[in-house]
Amino acid sequence: MSAGSYRIGRGLAATSRPVGFAVVTLTYVIAGLAGWGVAVLARGQHPLLVTFQADLVATLVVFAASVLVANASVYDPYWSVAPPVIVAVWAATDGLTARQTMVLLLMLAWAVRLTANWAVSWRGLRHEDWRYVQLREQRPRGVPWWLINLTGIQLMPTLVVFAGLLAVWPAATVTGRPWRLLDYLAVVVTVAAVLIEATADRQLHRFARDPANHGEILDRGLWRYSRHPNYLGEILFWWGMWLFGLAAAPDWWWTIVGPIAMVLLFAVVSVPMMDRRSLVRRPAYAQHMRRVPALLPWRFRT
Repeated sequence: MSAGSYRIGRGLAATSRPVGFAVVTLTYVIAGLAGWGVAVLARGQHPLLVTFQADLVATLVVFAASVLVANASVYDPYWSVAPPVIVAVWAATDGLTARQTMVLLLMLAWAVRLTANWAVSWRGLRHEDWRYVQLREQRPRGVPWWLINLTGIQLMPTLVVFAGLLAVWPAATVTGRPWRLLDYLAVVVTVAAVLIEATADRQLHRFARDPANHGEILDRGLWRYSRHPNYLGEILFWWGMWLFGLAAAPDWWWTIVGPIAMVLLFAVVSVPMMDRRSLVRRPAYAQHMRRVPALLPWRFRT
């Protein structure tokens, strides 16, 4: 990051919360226009390849903005904003089937809730996710921050989400296969996933707002059975999307790489980071880890 960009970023960080949201909104409008421009130029290629290129270019625009304002959290809503736009474009036909309609509605419900959860928690450009701050401070000597920001914080999640969206492609575009029993299972899994994630986030926000809980461990509600029920809900959502794709086109079973990538992202990266932080901040967390599973509630407590 240049000294000029850093000064711009620090100056914007001191602005109000509405200004921060305005900056993010403008960034995403420009990113969307850039993605649309790529789609126009790449017309004639397979739609999945066109989408992939547009997704990458939009991510690069968001990355450039995050460098300009010195805040990697500008990328955070991209996880939930991009998928419904992509799926809506894929499903844009003369008439939607029952499966396409259900996928779009569930994707929209997931996206609106998750984006709103980010908006409630984000305090503006002065607020950067603690994980990014930690990565910046602990990066290997000689490795520039912009490279970690680009590859680890922005490109990697974009690629993981695109892998998850591969299964949604047949669900959004294949119209010749009628509604099947597998679709009902997909609805149950996806609705349960959104409810689990929404409930876990609501319980977490309520717990965090109470000053009496400072330094304490959330050990009630869904958090009594899983240390990270919000992550579990996110993982289940992408398994539900895969089931929709499987119902629409069984030959696309190989898109299971998407939900598997989600499992690996949360189990190998997100969960360990959160657990390490809690171990430092909460002395009793080690015992909590022995009692409560990380994700799946495979043992139930009385």
